[in-house]
Amino acid sequence: MKYTIDVMKSCDWEEVRDIYLQGIKTGMATFQTEAPLWKDWDKSHLKVCRFVARSKDKALGWVALSPTSGRECYRGVVEISLYIGEAYKNQGIGTALLMELVKKSEENGIWTLYASIAQMN
Repeated sequence: MKYTIDVMKSCDWEEVRDIYLQGIKTGMATFQTEAPLWKDWDKSHLKVCRFVARSKDKALGWVALSPTSGRECYRGVVEISLYIGEAYKNQGIGTALLMELVKKSEENGIWTLYASIAQMN
């Protein structure tokens, strides 16, 4: 499957939200039980390093960063959110998104990327 990695825009929110909801339904992606409104999601994530994997006009997955602390000494430490649509898993999309994220995060002064993976029953 051919796809591109693009900067996420607010107009991507509906598709990004749908993919997020797919992750919520698994019970393994997040402790959240519902997707927030765009304005709340936008406020809680960094403005840099938001990417969408896209094939034609369809979002396949996304990645974004949120701060782990408001303390100045932790400004370069962030948490990763990475979600791939159910129909597009195991096709290298997550790896491509992470590679772009690592490159661009370093360019933006971020020195630690943190991800938490938990199995929830």
